[in-house]
Amino acid sequence: MRPRRALLLSLLFILPAAGQERSQSGLDFEGIRPQISQPERAPHAMVASTHELATAVGLQILRKGGNAVDAAVAVGFALAVVHPEAGNLGGGGYMVVRMKDGRVKAFDYKETVPAATRLDAFPDSTKIPVGYKSAGVPGTVAGLALAHQRFGKLPWAAVLLPAQQLAEKGFPASQRMELVLRLQVPVMKAFPETAKVFLHGSDQPLKQGELVKLPDLAATIARIRKNGPKEFYEGETARLIAADMKAEGGFMTLEDLKAYQAIEKAPLVGNYRGNKIITMPPSSSGGFVLLEMLNVLGHFDMAPGMEGSVDSRHLLVEAMRRGFRDRLLYAADPKVAPMPMEQLLSAAYADRMAATIHKDGRLTPVNELPSLTQGQGGVSPAESPHTTHFSVVDEEGNLVSNTYTLGSFYGAQVIIRKTGVLLGDMVGTIVAGEKANRGSRPKANPLTPGARLVSTMAPTIVIRPDGSPWVALGTPGGVTIPSTLVQVLVNLIDYKMPLRDAIEYPRIHDAFVPDQIDAEPGAVVFDVGQKLTELGYKLNPKLRAQGDIHAVAIEEKTNMRQGWSDGRRGGHASGY
Repeated sequence: MRPRRALLLSLLFILPAAGQERSQSGLDFEGIRPQISQPERAPHAMVASTHELATAVGLQILRKGGNAVDAAVAVGFALAVVHPEAGNLGGGGYMVVRMKDGRVKAFDYKETVPAATRLDAFPDSTKIPVGYKSAGVPGTVAGLALAHQRFGKLPWAAVLLPAQQLAEKGFPASQRMELVLRLQVPVMKAFPETAKVFLHGSDQPLKQGELVKLPDLAATIARIRKNGPKEFYEGETARLIAADMKAEGGFMTLEDLKAYQAIEKAPLVGNYRGNKIITMPPSSSGGFVLLEMLNVLGHFDMAPGMEGSVDSRHLLVEAMRRGFRDRLLYAADPKVAPMPMEQLLSAAYADRMAATIHKDGRLTPVNELPSLTQGQGGVSPAESPHTTHFSVVDEEGNLVSNTYTLGSFYGAQVIIRKTGVLLGDMVGTIVAGEKANRGSRPKANPLTPGARLVSTMAPTIVIRPDGSPWVALGTPGGVTIPSTLVQVLVNLIDYKMPLRDAIEYPRIHDAFVPDQIDAEPGAVVFDVGQKLTELGYKLNPKLRAQGDIHAVAIEEKTNMRQGWSDGRRGGHASGY
């Protein structure tokens, strides 16, 4: 039990019961209500991530005078060390930044397809392949560097130093690392460099508490600190990656690495109940799906007390089905296929979508869903939920929301020799989707050289109606990301839940294909589930956990910082 929660629970035994205005001692307790759902709170700054050491690194940078972007870059590099199942230098992702002066930017640093990639080089299977051929050109170093160049305060070398020190000195393996590595043994043991680091050189995974040292990764970070981010794409690290790729039959070349560019973009901006929702534009599909769902829900009352009810679940599911149907039709890397983004997010389209939702709670049949013209997009059904997110708020009120990934657990399973860099399996994810689709719907070729994988990652920031910054949040979870985020936002905005409750409340998911409601334990209680079934919905109550939100917030009246890391996978929010 967390110390703060333990303290608050202990107060329950000394505070009077509800309605009791005075204790026997005569002290006046009128109006006091113990808040056992209190999130982490601090007066100055807050970091929330999936690993306590990475969170501590972010706070260290903030205490040294860095801003939220400096801290986010430090956390990103630190997670590549201490959370290698998803934290990375060899993968890619997205960052959304909102500075205190109102400037907002999105950074797209998703991996790209190597120029020589061929679909026929992979087995005819719908499983995500691993190995050298499955790796995309990594974007993380370029993306974090671009954000730092644009908004950072501290020197680049200072921001990366904590991650280098963690890799040099080592850190204790967590219970989660031990459990996940057990699952990886059958595949990972085929890659000697990776097995040397994580499986004691054979098939014995690291155990909780073992000291994990990563000297090759420390040396790589040291080179990037000294020579800048181009070292990863043009220097010794790039040459080591290209050489190992060539030796093992991979597609990535030195030319692919040199050609990689992270992209600075204007974020997508929506409005929900007067709150400004700032989120990620394509190549991510998660941002526009999230805004579509909120645009639909904005037509209905979602009042406190409705949470978990038949009406609430009905409206959420119908909004999800419409948003995910459009993801299926239109999502694409804009470099590969155009997207009708202005139409998809228009008020007129939201009106059409909302008008088709049955007020009596019945399921809307597929043929009644409105749509635009047939899209050229189409996304892989194989997107992995094994991603990670972190959020930061600093003393000035700057906010950063960042989601990045290796794809599957430990990505392609490949550590490049002499670098310690673990590569993602982005190309393998695309290939698995292509093999599953087999041309079943019109779509642009996602294996176009230089194309980015269409992800559902959606780092998001919320600004209050008065213009003050409120929340930065995001989650892993593959296709469930938008549905997780929309529920947390509805919990915060409509149901007035505290940050912790909004995150921990049980979740549902309906991605249109397959057309069913996946439900966490407690998300659809018996009578609600029975009624939804009668209304035409299919229920799958076997979902055990959905998403892993890491959020920071600024309290409206006190200006205190809040933070909470989801209990579903574990993590740590902390501030000062």
